[in-house]
Amino acid sequence: MIEVKHLKKQFGGLTVLRDVNLTVNKGDVVVLVGPSGCGKSTFLRCLNRLEEPTSGEVLFMGQPVNDKDIDKVRAKMGMVFQHFNLFPHLTVKKNITLAPVKLGLMKQEEADARALELLGRIGLADKADTYPNMLSGGQKQRIAIVRALAMNPEALLFDEPTSALDPEMVGEVLELMKELAQSGMTMVCVTHEMGFAREVANRIIFIDEGEVKVDKPPKEFFENPENERLRSFLSKVL
Repeated sequence: MIEVKHLKKQFGGLTVLRDVNLTVNKGDVVVLVGPSGCGKSTFLRCLNRLEEPTSGEVLFMGQPVNDKDIDKVRAKMGMVFQHFNLFPHLTVKKNITLAPVKLGLMKQEEADARALELLGRIGLADKADTYPNMLSGGQKQRIAIVRALAMNPEALLFDEPTSALDPEMVGEVLELMKELAQSGMTMVCVTHEMGFAREVANRIIFIDEGEVKVDKPPKEFFENPENERLRSFLSKVL
């Protein structure tokens, strides 16, 4: 579904990603881990052109991801951010329906019905006419996920979706992500939640110094870390 070839990203003289090659298949739940500043979030943002790669290529469903038709690509490759990015002046329902209506994917009535259906699934239907500042962090993040789902995406990208939350709110967001994974959604997640990675991912990728150092199933990743940098990283986070 997503194919990355020789991806490189530089900011001035700083090389953040160097020759990254990666394939994500339909239904994969890929978790990216690594030390802060190693390039995980930059890599994620290069997938849907929120960051412009310095060189290399990203293919989504066989088509190059470039500036042409980028809105269509982003509609099918949804993204959930660390800080929710909900519009504070719009109600929850309006936040969810804005993009599909604006892009001409749905009429307003259809988008409203879809929004209420998705909110019902996460137990927040009663918040449809509420404004984001009335919600908890966990509720905001679940609504941000629903907003991405309203576009009927083929894949979802998650950029540290729980790191801005109070600890007691992390569980409700991870629970929703688990449900999505179990439903067959293709997911690429940057996260520090190792329990989630172990339980839900089918592949865990360790990025260090802008390179993919390890790409393995969870059992092997945690129980038999051959890479010395990975062993050092796991000793600090587990």
